[in-house]
Amino acid sequence: MSSAVTTLIGVTGATGRLGGRVARRLADASAVQQLLVRDPARAPRLPGASVVRAPFGDQDAVRAALKDVPTVLMVSASETPDRVAQHTAFVDAAVAAGVQHLVYISFYGAAPDCIFTLGRDHYATEQHIRASGLRFTFLRDNLYADFMAALVGEDGVIRGPAGDGRVAAVAQDDIAAVAAAVLLNPGPHAGATYSLTGPQALSLDDVAATLTAELGRSVRYQPETLEQAYASRASYGAPDWQVDAWVSTYTAIAGGEVAGVTDDVPRLTGHPATSLAELLRSGGSAYQPLADLPRLD
Repeated sequence: MSSAVTTLIGVTGATGRLGGRVARRLADASAVQQLLVRDPARAPRLPGASVVRAPFGDQDAVRAALKDVPTVLMVSASETPDRVAQHTAFVDAAVAAGVQHLVYISFYGAAPDCIFTLGRDHYATEQHIRASGLRFTFLRDNLYADFMAALVGEDGVIRGPAGDGRVAAVAQDDIAAVAAAVLLNPGPHAGATYSLTGPQALSLDDVAATLTAELGRSVRYQPETLEQAYASRASYGAPDWQVDAWVSTYTAIAGGEVAGVTDDVPRLTGHPATSLAELLRSGGSAYQPLADLPRLD
């Protein structure tokens, strides 16, 4: 990306893994950005980017931050029981500020009854955006390929009730490339919903074999029953809704909800989607034990 972009673009989540990637790509394209963050001290320092504190739930701050910002990337808020309320508040503030086009990072197969419980939050957010009158583009990301290594326990075992289901996990860099392409030229993407996936649908046995080959340590997959899955996660002391989300990551795989492969990444970026093996080879995914499991949505 080298052409100069003078239209101001709003970006949320720039202190995170995905939003930060998008912001850096936009900076490489000489875009002028307004980065909306919760903690300005953690925001990346990028050419052409200003930083403002504007948490999703602070409608006054969001409205002020988005004044005269026509196009905005909305990266979903952190996992909390009130996440939909935070999203709703942000969307309403964006409308009040005069935002014209909202690009929302959603989840693959978002639906009111999808197996992955957090996908239901994304569906509710999409519906509110549709009702708001904003022009929109929805980027429905599959599970992150970057976090596949985080499914591995300290003993080298992936445990979960995924059966022999498959997942078309997508690299965050590919999502960022799509998001940047849409933000830099949003008009043709108004009203579009894109489902972003990797190039293959892998079983967790396939994932384990790939991790073994690329990380240089033995990894295997051990299916669990639902009862075993809830029992094995009880020790983390997480609230019920969070445990439900963790377990439903696997049951969504078992149910076939995240198996479909699309060509949206190559169509929108001009390059093939990144495979898990390629991602690991490039150092894009470091091993993390299950206790440090990051966000998967």
